[in-house]
Amino acid sequence: MEALKAQIRAQKRQAPPAEPAAKYVRRGDLRARTEQPSPTAPPAPPAPPARTPTPPPAEPDTDSTSFAISNEEAIARLRQKNEPIRLFGESDKDRRLRVRALELIEEHGGNPHGRNDFVKLLQATDEAARSAPAATRAPTQPPTEPPARERTPPSQREGVGMHSLLDLGLIRTDLPRVYPMIYYTLKGLLNEWGDTLAQRPEHQQHSQQGRLVTATHAQTREYLKPLFKGLRRRQVAPDVLMRIAEIVHYMQRREYRMANDSYLQLSIGNAPWPIGVTAVGIHERSGQEKLYTTNVAHVLNDEESRKYIQSLKRLMTFAQTKYPPDDISKLMG
Repeated sequence: MEALKAQIRAQKRQAPPAEPAAKYVRRGDLRARTEQPSPTAPPAPPAPPARTPTPPPAEPDTDSTSFAISNEEAIARLRQKNEPIRLFGESDKDRRLRVRALELIEEHGGNPHGRNDFVKLLQATDEAARSAPAATRAPTQPPTEPPARERTPPSQREGVGMHSLLDLGLIRTDLPRVYPMIYYTLKGLLNEWGDTLAQRPEHQQHSQQGRLVTATHAQTREYLKPLFKGLRRRQVAPDVLMRIAEIVHYMQRREYRMANDSYLQLSIGNAPWPIGVTAVGIHERSGQEKLYTTNVAHVLNDEESRKYIQSLKRLMTFAQTKYPPDDISKLMG
């Protein structure tokens, strides 16, 4: 037994010291062991030579080919158009492109700063005044009906015109009759406004104030087209029609202050604006439903409504001048 133990001790001394087995293995060591080629594995084939990527064809510089101008020329053109010569963070190429865009807009008859309808109408009225001789400027007459039909002229119908009276009770009893009454009354006021402007002296028409009034009348005629179209087709909203009928009714009675009140009801309404906290707790307030069920502001609906509602105010101002009331307390402010 002692001889066996001595032989085991001699073998341990001759064997190299073994490394203790690690409890954990690093991921890098494991990857290195798997990547080492085994001595029995066949040699890997040689890798093909790397391909050099061919660069894409260069796109032609449209800025330098189609609109090649120097920086001095671009600055001169921008100053001629009253434009800034350099915007924040703008390069020379961006500046040349901006000059080109401005010139293209001008070629197509646009305005780089936005369209101003009033300025265009003012220029159109000036051109029409210069082209038309003074002898041909006659008051515009309303279109007459053909004699074969033997129909009553619109200005002589009941409830039409400033010398008649629109019955507000027809809104509840006979609504289709209200549409033509409002249409012909407003149309007649617009034509009378044009006739009054045409009868002014020559020097007054060419003055600055006269040109502005003429352009305002042309703008009003343009803005009222959607309203007239809706009245002809009987497609005006009932609440809007009721307010317009009240405006026409009070204008015919020469009570322009009350007509102005109906105009304010139509334009801005009387609905309370929910300012501050409107819902506290789980229960609604007693007047919560009143915030949205009363009249709304139609002038805020769309741009088209704002334009013809504003034009109604201009017609009211002209009617107050053309047909003044017998009492100054009935005038609107």
